[in-house]
Amino acid sequence: MTTRSQAWFAKTAVHPAEKLQLFCFPYAGGGASIFSSWKSRLAPDITVLPVQLPGRESRSTEAPMDTIQDIVYSLLPAMAPYVHKPFAFFGHSMGALIAFETARQLYSKTGKLPVHIIVSGKSAPHRPYSKKQLHDLADQPFTEELRLMQGTPEEVLQNADLMQIIMPRLRADFKVCETYVYQQGGPLACPMTILGGMKDHEVSTDSLHAWQQHTTSPIDVRMFEGNHFFIHEQEQEVISIVVNILSASSALNHVTAAHTSYSTNTLQPRFRQS
Repeated sequence: MTTRSQAWFAKTAVHPAEKLQLFCFPYAGGGASIFSSWKSRLAPDITVLPVQLPGRESRSTEAPMDTIQDIVYSLLPAMAPYVHKPFAFFGHSMGALIAFETARQLYSKTGKLPVHIIVSGKSAPHRPYSKKQLHDLADQPFTEELRLMQGTPEEVLQNADLMQIIMPRLRADFKVCETYVYQQGGPLACPMTILGGMKDHEVSTDSLHAWQQHTTSPIDVRMFEGNHFFIHEQEQEVISIVVNILSASSALNHVTAAHTSYSTNTLQPRFRQS
């Protein structure tokens, strides 16, 4: 396993009967640790691979990336040692956007696709970004916006020293979402399940159903009690649904291309300039 791959993925021990690898993409400001409890609660034949973005936790000394292009460009080569086996993607909010673009670029370069993509708490990517721009706000109004989102503990928001540490990655992550421009492309030939919070005022039910445009299979939309961070409020229910999706024989057998070996040099994504 390369050093680059080890930096990007907080990997669990591989089960002898491993059938599937699940790449988990965190929301804005989050790190691989938000999926730490998943490792012991998913089926033993599913290996959890939480994605660790630069600028947080074990990569706190690295500069955070602030464009989707930079993230995917760096992530794809690190995935090379893993995608010779069946794999799936789970992403929440910003993580869903990264998962989607990673799948598109991976397919473009290698012909490989996840056996399933689980999108959580994110509007369809072709929908215009309707929220206010936050990444370039001054510190005080930026902090107030974080408070309104209810995703950052109050004790963190009131800790000026800690906020100075985490604010750069938060700004970078918001910039990823706020400057993203969807580039037209065909639907992915892999199933998608879409998760949403019933009290999520950031993501409408209609915008969740709009993901249908991006897959050739009928989407399955599941709604949960809770706000934008329902994946924590309803963690057990979310994990149960993920287990059911990934354990289904139809998912594990849905491999659209042969898993052949390839050079990491082939995993250099191509983005059109916007």
